[in-house]
Parts: sequence; structure tokens; C-alpha cells
Amino acid sequence: MFIIAITSCATGIAHSYMSAEAIKKVCKKNGHSCKVEIQGALGIENMLSAKDIAGADLLVFANDVGITKVERFKDFPKDKIRQFSPHEVIKKPEIILQ
Repeated sequence: MFIIAITSCATGIAHSYMSAEAIKKVCKKNGHSCKVEIQGALGIENMLSAKDIAGADLLVFANDVGITKVERFKDFPKDKIRQFSPHEVIKKPEIILQ
């Protein structure tokens, strides 16, 4: 499975990066490939491309603030989108696969 994710926290520093790492680790542990876009204090890092979005099996939002350029996902199947706070993903990353 190819999983894409966007992480973003209120300050755009610690939790954005910590949740991105948690997602990468749980994907690797379970044999899934992933790409994680971080929206933080430095702006958008590792931006998901249209090809990434089109080829994804699952979209994970780990955010507690608004997502920049969210319109990119308007056609993504709603039943394949998971929404969490960064803290939830850091605490228990397996939830993204449930």
C-alpha cells in the first residue's frame, strides 16, 4: 500500500516532524511505502505531487491547524482519508492503519 500524509501542528515545529517520523516508521514496520508532506514553520516541505496523490491508497491528515493547498485532495476518495491530531499519531501511530 502507498500511503501519503500531511502533518501540521500549531507551532509548526516539533509535533509536525515527530508525527511525520511516526508515520514513516509505522509504514516501514508494516511493509507499506509512504511519502509525508510537512507543513511547518519552514513552509511546505516534501510537497506531495499530483502523481503521489493519484497513486495513493490512503491519505492521512495529522494536523491541528488548517492545511495549505488542501484543494489538491478534493477528488481523493473520502473513504480513504484518515484524520488525526499530530499528538494522536505520535502517541499511537498504528491508528493510521486501522
